[in-house]
Amino acid sequence: MLRALTSTLRLPRPWRPLHTRSCASHGATGDPEIQVRALTGRDQGITEILMNRPSARNALGNILVSELLEALAQLREDQQVRVLLFRSGVKGVFCAGADLKEREQMSEAEVGIFVQRLRGLMNEIASSAVMGLIETTRGLLPGAGGTQRLPRCLGAALAKELIFTGRRLSGAQAQALGLVNHAVSQNEEGNAAYHRARELAQEILPQVDISSGMAIEGICYAQNIPTQDRLEGMAAFREKRPPRFVGK
Repeated sequence: MLRALTSTLRLPRPWRPLHTRSCASHGATGDPEIQVRALTGRDQGITEILMNRPSARNALGNILVSELLEALAQLREDQQVRVLLFRSGVKGVFCAGADLKEREQMSEAEVGIFVQRLRGLMNEIASSAVMGLIETTRGLLPGAGGTQRLPRCLGAALAKELIFTGRRLSGAQAQALGLVNHAVSQNEEGNAAYHRARELAQEILPQVDISSGMAIEGICYAQNIPTQDRLEGMAAFREKRPPRFVGK
């Protein structure tokens, strides 16, 4: 679990709330549930997203999901962001999963729309964040993509066991299964996971920057332009048929 950063660490830049264009949540207090902070100094390029919904243990409700999607959309356009960290501002909790109390008040149509947005959020997090959300079943069939991601990670048999039983796993158990990369012993401040995530972000930071990455992509794509397979792929798309690649 990720926990709040303690006062023993110097905060190089204050958290800033993220204001979404439109969102609604039952019982919302009006306080921002998502805050964003770009680190500076040797950590420049690392941006942190703080989830701060203590009343619901960071459960994924309408406002939290809306603000997370808005934050990711904004950060996707920020070329200064190299590594993205997710953190919790609620002590002892990372994310409690879906907000079932809020979900119970939704109509069937609203549930369908919300689940679609939640799936999109999970895909965004899985592809962009160092520390991402793990969907929890809480006794229900996973609706945010867990039925598809879990078998791909663990195989169908073990995925079925975890989904059908709704079993909760410790960090060590999740690491042993390959669900998470790292499990760390807790420290006195309660933020050991954050420190490990920050170390990993610092390790990633000096790797290929976006400009170099774009240049590499351009070189690789240029090599593909004159190939027979590229022309075949475009022809197959136009003719709505499977491509017949020959490796040339």
